[in-house]
Amino acid sequence: MHPYRMQQLIKARGKDEVVNVRQRNSLYQTIERLLRGNLIAVRETERDGAFPERTIYEITEAGRDTARLWLREQLAEPAREFPAFPAALSFLPLLTPDDVRRQLEVRITALTRELARTDALRESAAVLQVPRLFLLEGELMRATLKVELDWVTCVVNDLKAGSISQADAPSADHAQSHPAVSRDDGLPEH
Repeated sequence: MHPYRMQQLIKARGKDEVVNVRQRNSLYQTIERLLRGNLIAVRETERDGAFPERTIYEITEAGRDTARLWLREQLAEPAREFPAFPAALSFLPLLTPDDVRRQLEVRITALTRELARTDALRESAAVLQVPRLFLLEGELMRATLKVELDWVTCVVNDLKAGSISQADAPSADHAQSHPAVSRDDGLPEH
């Protein structure tokens, strides 16, 4: 199929929840990489009246093999991913506990909204009787959202109760007087 149709189908099937296709340009860049790798090939070029010429692509046997290999690896091996939220959490001492609490309360609102949105998508799929096999990524995303929401809520409650405070963070004096935490790269020595 042609790229615009690919983008339409990805969105229609709800796969844009896990694959970023909002920018058509990034889809074209992906197609170019797949072409260079001989993972897809041009099947034909067609012209439909007043519309611009469209290139129709098809997957090659090497593309099928590569996709299966990638899928097996992704399913079997947990990947070390580096999401932004845990990275931000590692810098919490830069903010006051009240500021952290306020920011996390905003996050709770956003997570609650996102959870409601995913629940609405799931309900729509149920009405359409979409088989569960096609909804598994949504189930995982919902479970992840729910766990994050519960955890962030717990942290906010602990901040409100005062059981998490700046007193828990090492001071600059502490880092200088304890060589185990004052290496140039910031990593503890073992």
